[in-house]
Amino acid sequence: MTAEEKKAPGEGGRLLGWVFRNLAGPATVENAVQGGSQQQRDLWKQDLERRKQWSREQRERKRAEREARRSH
Repeated sequence: MTAEEKKAPGEGGRLLGWVFRNLAGPATVENAVQGGSQQQRDLWKQDLERRKQWSREQRERKRAEREARRSH
């Protein structure tokens, strides 16, 4: 196995890799909302950005809680 073929633990084996590549396929964001109107695509992008912002805020909140516990 070459360095490029080595996988991190949890990535699955040869069979799972084949299934993913040939049946499931990689996730793509390009043209993720196909069909629909430009307005629907824009709303989807806004929703995605709100979700990312929420995730950032949650990570920051948890980080602040950990720091507060450490300082006590």
